[in-house]
Amino acid sequence: MSADETDPYACLIESIDAGDLLPGARLIETDLAARLGVSRTPVRQALSRLEAHGLAARDARGGLVVATLDYDQLGELYAVREMAEGFAARLAARHASPVEIGILEDLVLDDRTRLDDPTTLARTNRTFHHQLHRASHNRYLVQTLADMRRSLVLLSGTTLLAPGRGAESIDEHAAIVSAIAARDEEAADAAARRHITRALRTRLLQEAERSDAAPPR
Repeated sequence: MSADETDPYACLIESIDAGDLLPGARLIETDLAARLGVSRTPVRQALSRLEAHGLAARDARGGLVVATLDYDQLGELYAVREMAEGFAARLAARHASPVEIGILEDLVLDDRTRLDDPTTLARTNRTFHHQLHRASHNRYLVQTLADMRRSLVLLSGTTLLAPGRGAESIDEHAAIVSAIAARDEEAADAAARRHITRALRTRLLQEAERSDAAPPR
């Protein structure tokens, strides 16, 4: 990709999501411009967008750093996500076309072959949820979920690295799709909510383990 084609905002989002820029990492305009091979102006604009979207914050010295989600924010984010994902599944059970349902079924089948590759599974997990959101046929809900997805990049790693979580997650996806295919709105909503609740439980356990493993200050 040439410098003219580089989107600094998208590149920074990708770097945060990949763990190359961890929560608390300083975001220095000149360093990032050199790293991305672009001028400082688009980087400045990208940093402003990150701050506006809550992905960057000011530190004690007034400099920008990658934002950190604290324990309460994590719970709040997942609480809203649980409702939104449940509603998306409910609407998909009502509105999804047979072709869209077939795509979701194929995504689940394909993911069963990726249990030994959690990194790829994490990527295809996002594809599944994006397809589910689109199958709701509600553009405002899709946008809301996309905004939440941006906040999720602040979380380190993937819950699919937890032992057994990959297989559980795929089974939960299968339950969502089965309910959608049956046009059972209540079951689809409940299955999606259960999926997010279990993901939160895994995430909280991971965060607790990281805290325990951190050296004392």
